[in-house]
Amino acid sequence: MTAVPAAAAVEFLQTPEAIRQRAGAILARGLEGDLAHFTIDLPRLAGAADLVAATTRERFPDGRVPLHSRWRHFDVGDCDRSAELDRSLAGQPVDERVRAKLDLAVTSVLLDAGAGTTWRYHEAETGGAYRRSEGLAVASFRLFTRGFFSADPRVPWRADAEALRAVTDASLASALQVSTDNPLPGVSGRAHVLRQLGRALSQAPALFGAARPRPGHLLEALRERAGARGVEAATVLGVVLEGLGSIWPGRVTLGGVSLGDVWPHPAAGGAGEGAGLVPLHKLSQWLTYSLIEPLGEAGLPVTGLDRLTALAEYRNGGLLIDTGVLVPRHPALTTASHRPGDEPIVEWRALTVALLDRLAPLVRQRLGDGTLTLASILEGGTWTAGRRLADERRGGAPPICIESDGTVM
Repeated sequence: MTAVPAAAAVEFLQTPEAIRQRAGAILARGLEGDLAHFTIDLPRLAGAADLVAATTRERFPDGRVPLHSRWRHFDVGDCDRSAELDRSLAGQPVDERVRAKLDLAVTSVLLDAGAGTTWRYHEAETGGAYRRSEGLAVASFRLFTRGFFSADPRVPWRADAEALRAVTDASLASALQVSTDNPLPGVSGRAHVLRQLGRALSQAPALFGAARPRPGHLLEALRERAGARGVEAATVLGVVLEGLGSIWPGRVTLGGVSLGDVWPHPAAGGAGEGAGLVPLHKLSQWLTYSLIEPLGEAGLPVTGLDRLTALAEYRNGGLLIDTGVLVPRHPALTTASHRPGDEPIVEWRALTVALLDRLAPLVRQRLGDGTLTLASILEGGTWTAGRRLADERRGGAPPICIESDGTVM
């Protein structure tokens, strides 16, 4: 077998094809009954597809299902915050408006790891109180509009390296209204990621600009990589992983490169330097999905969406457990607390990606729409159905407890 050098292994592990290949290898072992932590009841996937299709019809009766992206969360509570941002940016050129939206998407997504079941964000502008992912979306939106991520008080609607490097655990906790009575898991991890984002912006001027680096300059970098029909979704993901890979703490490295959301699993397969590693890239793909609409506003369409994968997070994974598709082998799996890199969690997340690829065509068949993208099935869809089952069965908690460090899911 030909050895795969580190540089080639890193390049491969940053592709959607690697995610599917390694997740698929774990699924194959599971279908043989040869995984340590889960068995798979594949016939139950039909019932999961029925539920997802019914949820999608209820939420989008006209059949127009949007992409799964951070922009859906900004308008929670019947408040059109996206329109509010558009009004604030109305005097700016189109490209600058888009850069601001890219700044917002990046900072908001990077804050969007699990929020637990007790934390709330109270929005002064509307009087609403929001929790979970939507709460983090509203909170990050308000931080952005108030200039928390900008070093220039005259231009609040931006995120730049200087301001991000200055974020402290205490300043972020205060901005997110964290207290003893309103705890948010992983505040320190989230603050660390923002500081690391500031450093990453400064270290990659070709992607983020040399003068006052900011995520919004990805617009120019992606234009340079675009073809006649636009830019490939896999290219966007590759640029995100290239530019932001260094921000993740304490992860696997290969050839001196921090791999991000990549973990070892004995059933992953592969050869050479990257053997046995499972790339999942949940936040990076969530971010990629969330960049698509702003890029389109700049006249840069993103193509090849279905090369991206489902998101390996606990709502999608919880759907599969709660519908009986995935069956934990041991009671401790659902009663003990696990870290993101623990083998049962890596196995669960990889199976989630691979099984949602099998679920998607069943959902399209039930909805009579063979063109529905995977991103729209997630939105329609799997994420909401997974949340509803969690609400009904456990008050919103996932079926498996993960010790969130604020940087994974």
